[in-house]
Amino acid sequence: MAIIGGGILGTSIAYFLAGQAKDPSSIVLIEQERDIAQHTSRRNTGKVHAPFLYDPAKKKQFAKAAALGFEMWEKFAKKKGLPFVRDGVIEVALDERGIDRLHKYMTWGEANGLSKDELQFLEKKDVEKLEPKVRCEAALYCSKDGSVDYGAFSQALLRDLRSFGCTVLLGQRVRQVTRTSEYVISTEPGQRIEAQFIVNAAGGNTIDIAHSMGVAKEYTDLHFRGEYWQAPEQYHDLTRLSIYSVPRNPEYPFLDPHWIVRADGRREVGPNAVPVFGPYAYTLGKNLASMIPKIIESSPTGARKVFFDKQFLSLASTELKSSFSKTAMINRVREFLPSLRPSAFTTRGTAGIRSSVIDKDGKFVPDTLMIKRDSSLHILNYNSPGATGALPLAAKVAAQILETGVVSAGTSRTLWEPMEIADKMTT
Repeated sequence: MAIIGGGILGTSIAYFLAGQAKDPSSIVLIEQERDIAQHTSRRNTGKVHAPFLYDPAKKKQFAKAAALGFEMWEKFAKKKGLPFVRDGVIEVALDERGIDRLHKYMTWGEANGLSKDELQFLEKKDVEKLEPKVRCEAALYCSKDGSVDYGAFSQALLRDLRSFGCTVLLGQRVRQVTRTSEYVISTEPGQRIEAQFIVNAAGGNTIDIAHSMGVAKEYTDLHFRGEYWQAPEQYHDLTRLSIYSVPRNPEYPFLDPHWIVRADGRREVGPNAVPVFGPYAYTLGKNLASMIPKIIESSPTGARKVFFDKQFLSLASTELKSSFSKTAMINRVREFLPSLRPSAFTTRGTAGIRSSVIDKDGKFVPDTLMIKRDSSLHILNYNSPGATGALPLAAKVAAQILETGVVSAGTSRTLWEPMEIADKMTT
């Protein structure tokens, strides 16, 4: 069987399948880049997110995956000798509307398994004691939040699945998938892979591959580039914790920039969410090259309704402004960290692109969407907290495939039994 996509999710799925398979070499991981995890999987905030941000009804899969992912990544990091900094996070409210949102987050966090010790509501005076430089009306403090390097985690997974005997094909872009008695995957520069079953976990390319196989035609995707500015050393002691603010428009994928404390000690401001035309539109040239194909693809789908939504267009213009103006972006964080000065920021961080799925009605799909068709499984809309939940979701996918008998089970080589994790994902 074949897994298309060597991001942290595809690599995690390969880890569980190769780690359980009787013949690990029959598991093939296909990645278009010359190394794994070159895009969203390493171009992110590096946070292991606590599940208080996710509605347990509308974002059930995200919430479950985030709740389980914390312990799993912590165990994995300890086993592999990788940094896992359990540093916590503060979510701040700047007005009464934000305070109402914090109370909702408290309810969600408790429903998603966070204890009262792990998630606490802070009055204004309590925030001042914990983080004197932060200005807000109220906040949530969550101690169960971590900082890691997901690129390093992905590389550790790759070493493991290779040691299991998994076949890894790098630098092979999927060009076409056809099917007779089984699937035939044609790649550039010229590989031909036969597979009885395909898992499509190709990140920003997942929708395109699904469409080429006649799947999920009623959905399309929009891409958003998240940009960062690195804080100079003079601000490294400004706070001990990462500081997030309540998003003004949570129904849209526009995040107000955060103050991020990295696992290696760096501090950054970001990300914004700038609409772009492709999953790899990191530069103006690549963005323009993707523009016409994306417009043609989107015109008959629900995405056209988004393009005429006044609120969406207003938010998009704000994000564009924050992309062109450093001052505009830093000033959004100055609302809760007023001592920051835009002129002190001189170095951009690494930008990443997330892809959000749009349904036929022009609505953003709130949760992970997995569509099984014939002998293929397509994992759509897997964005934030994607890296946090990659291991538990991968275990669930692997368990489903093992149950079909497509992959014959042998001796277990993984740190977890996928069936046990899958059970926890559904309870």
